[in-house]
Amino acid sequence: MQPPNKLFDEMSKLMTNAMGVAQGARTEAETAMKSWMDRWLADRDFVTREEFDAVRAMAQKAREENEALKARIAALEATSKPAPKPRARKSES
Repeated sequence: MQPPNKLFDEMSKLMTNAMGVAQGARTEAETAMKSWMDRWLADRDFVTREEFDAVRAMAQKAREENEALKARIAALEATSKPAPKPRARKSES
């Protein structure tokens, strides 16, 4: 058997370390880009998805309440007596 080649051993270690450094740099670049995008979006007053969904739910609830109130008013108007007709004015000649 031949003894292991130290050159190949060292090259393997060097490549492994280089891949670790590259992975760390990639993670750092992704974090920096995400942070920059978050700041950019915040500066333009864009809303988050959570805020949008909350406002949409509030609007839906308001529409439902509005429809219920319309139905209630219609029912009350149907049961109340009709309003008297306004009298016609005599025209002055």
